[in-house]
Amino acid sequence: MRRLLTLFCVVLHFSGSLAWAQDGDDVDLLASWDSTAAEAEAIIQEDEASTTALETLRAELARQRDLFLQAQSTNAARIDTVRSQIRALGPAPADGETEPEDVAARRNDLERQLVSLRRPVIEAEEAFIRADGLIGEIDSIIRDRQTEALLEVGPSPLNPVHWPEAFGALGSYLSGIASEVRASLAAPATRQLFRDRLPLTFAYLAAALVLLMRGRIWMERLAGLVVARSSRGRGVWRFVLSLGQIILPMAGLFAVTNALEAMSLFGPRGAALIDEIPALGFLIIIARWFSNALFPKRPLDPSEQPAFEMTRPQTREMRSYLLILSLLLFGAGTLAIMADRADFSPETVAVLQFPLLVMIGVILFRIGQIIVQLSRQASTSEEEPSEGNLRDSIKRFIGRAAMAIAVIAPVLAGLGYGTAADAILPPTVLSLALVGLLVVLIRLVYDVYALVTGADNGARDALMPVLIGFLIVLGCLPIFALIWGARIADLTELWAQIREGFALGETRIRPSDFLWFAVVFGIGYAATRLLQSALRTTVLPRTRLDIGGSNAIVAGTGYVGIFLAALVAITSAGIDLSNIAIVAGALSVGIGFGLQTVVSNFVSGIILLIERPISEGDWIQVGTQMGYVRRISVRSTRIETFDRTDVIVPNADLVSGTVTNFTHGNNVGRVIIPVGVAYGTDTKKVEAVLREIAEAHPMVILNPPPAILMRGFGADSLDFEIRAILRDVNWLLSVQSDLCHEIARRFAEEAIEIPFAQRDLWIRNPETLTSASD
Repeated sequence: MRRLLTLFCVVLHFSGSLAWAQDGDDVDLLASWDSTAAEAEAIIQEDEASTTALETLRAELARQRDLFLQAQSTNAARIDTVRSQIRALGPAPADGETEPEDVAARRNDLERQLVSLRRPVIEAEEAFIRADGLIGEIDSIIRDRQTEALLEVGPSPLNPVHWPEAFGALGSYLSGIASEVRASLAAPATRQLFRDRLPLTFAYLAAALVLLMRGRIWMERLAGLVVARSSRGRGVWRFVLSLGQIILPMAGLFAVTNALEAMSLFGPRGAALIDEIPALGFLIIIARWFSNALFPKRPLDPSEQPAFEMTRPQTREMRSYLLILSLLLFGAGTLAIMADRADFSPETVAVLQFPLLVMIGVILFRIGQIIVQLSRQASTSEEEPSEGNLRDSIKRFIGRAAMAIAVIAPVLAGLGYGTAADAILPPTVLSLALVGLLVVLIRLVYDVYALVTGADNGARDALMPVLIGFLIVLGCLPIFALIWGARIADLTELWAQIREGFALGETRIRPSDFLWFAVVFGIGYAATRLLQSALRTTVLPRTRLDIGGSNAIVAGTGYVGIFLAALVAITSAGIDLSNIAIVAGALSVGIGFGLQTVVSNFVSGIILLIERPISEGDWIQVGTQMGYVRRISVRSTRIETFDRTDVIVPNADLVSGTVTNFTHGNNVGRVIIPVGVAYGTDTKKVEAVLREIAEAHPMVILNPPPAILMRGFGADSLDFEIRAILRDVNWLLSVQSDLCHEIARRFAEEAIEIPFAQRDLWIRNPETLTSASD
């Protein structure tokens, strides 16, 4: 009784603190914490409170700890202001040094204010640590008790001594239900009430019969009609309509419950079972739904890929196993209700549960075998071995784990470790059911994505459904943890640790900070892209800047905007950059050794954008590569050659190496065409003809005029050259071709010969050839 009173006092203290936190009264948050914590420590020290009482105490401590966590931000803005004022006064004088009296007085006053402002924060931090320690002690006690319960040896169901008692208790409970019904029928008032409600009972039973027997068939036919007439979203409509296979039979189960209750014939024992009919029957209904969703007899859409590649015998076997498993779970649930209602002894419960446990183990073992077979079939059906395939590895792990647990659990139950068997076998069944539900939900995500985007064939290769599926799996992890014995308090504790965040220097980083950082950076990034688009399409085209300058301004705006967005986002998230100076120093060392090439290319890219020795659209030559500059990025520059291939050149090579830019500043360039004429040709006539040809071409600039040069006397010809300036050097090859065609035509008209190399062959001692032929 004393412990209960102590626990009641603790709850009252917590309730008072919470009421202050919610109402905002001027009551000190930490005024009663010391006595409250001392009482909680006394309860933990005695270690005699029940697990339920400890869970209640822990919940209240966790709520109080949340208040302390919130209180740690008390006066945060004012504290930052006072610290800024102190920094503005300059560093404190060293030993032996003095400062002006007014400055010293002001510094002392600000330091006293800072101490006063920091006092509730320090008290909240100390209280938070104490509450967190008490919660850890309670968790340790509860976990130790759970471990002891798992290792506790109970009665063995294989001991024949317990069998008569167990079957007698079961028969007694069933005969008790029959006795309640007979007693009700023996009472005249009950019989009259039964007769009066007989039409209502028949109505409920008729509705239940129709819904249970025909409801699922109606929904299957409706789904078939909708899928056959739908051109898109067949998977989505089939899933939505398949929910009717759960809703209609569940309505039938409620009708059965209402019919039995309307009879007014059952006593407390029968009523306990009747009330649980919908919950227990749901196991059978959901098993049938899983059978149709994962292992359909025949697909409604022949083009759709099934969830599991299985043979017809395997499909029929899995469907039957799911149905049998749901019936066994129905029996186990019914037995649990009877044991709780009649207060069966542990020996009776162990004996009656053991056959069900063994049969569930047999079914589970066979299901595990089929899962392993499916993983092997998937591996052998592919063109290349897929031992490294993650999905097949997961299938094999799940199948083998199910087989192992299916054997271990009945063995443990037979040896008397019933609690341990219950801790591994039902969670395994529920985990497999949850995995099946995940498969159904992920398929639904792909179907919804295909319906929304219209990409029926490309939905399987899209990234968005994969990310959504990953989030669904991640969201189911807490459910898996609860299935395998985790307490809700464990999950809330994990969430509290996440909310508390981690310390980086003197700054505490929380998930909300990351969210705020992402939001602010996203807004800054979107604003930067919007500004770049406005500059590129609206502002810069109205200026006299060339395309290279415009691209440089747009790219520079992007770099500056992203940098500012990151800086503002970090500051808005409350991250003090001065506190990560050590990390920045370590990164600088890493950059100096491992990332110097990347940094060199980055700096070179900035130089290219500012100095603009080359611009996008320029015709350049780097080494043996020649082409047009298509994009200058942070690390490299992309050049498109005349062969329509892309050459990626590091920016450092463009800054430190030799680059020929044919269009830097303007597009004017020179063309040189060598021409040879035969010896004896009038050179002045050749010069005049070539001048006329060059001046007649529209791409040749006449100021300065084209130059016709006689370069010398070659071995086979008199060598001339046409040197002309072109308006656009990008047309160089076309101009060369046009001029050569025109030279060939005009020389033919003017009878000017273009010679080709000729050689006379002199043979010494030709008589030797004659004598050799003789």
